[in-house]
Amino acid sequence: MARLTAQFWVDAYLARLRVYDIPAFVVAHGDDTGGAVLVKLATLDGKAALFQRSFDLMSGARAWVEMVSGSEAEVDASIAKQRGFDPDLWVIEVEDRQGRHLLQDEGLS
Repeated sequence: MARLTAQFWVDAYLARLRVYDIPAFVVAHGDDTGGAVLVKLATLDGKAALFQRSFDLMSGARAWVEMVSGSEAEVDASIAKQRGFDPDLWVIEVEDRQGRHLLQDEGLS
């Protein structure tokens, strides 16, 4: 199966969020072609969750999994740590009081 570039996926994700009037921002611009993507969901109450895409070797399926959740400061510290390991990493911040991130929607995994 052909893989989308990271830039293409990020652009498509941001466009999908705009359809639902969910604010999102590129916080860290990673490698355009092969950079991994983290999605931070901030619920604007001091809490946040961080998601990364996971690959199931047995089934070949991709899915978004929660890496960490808690205070926004804790999630930001986790992001900083991950960026220290991988400077090509993308970070998208989604801000939604209802906790919507749309990562479970078809076509985004």
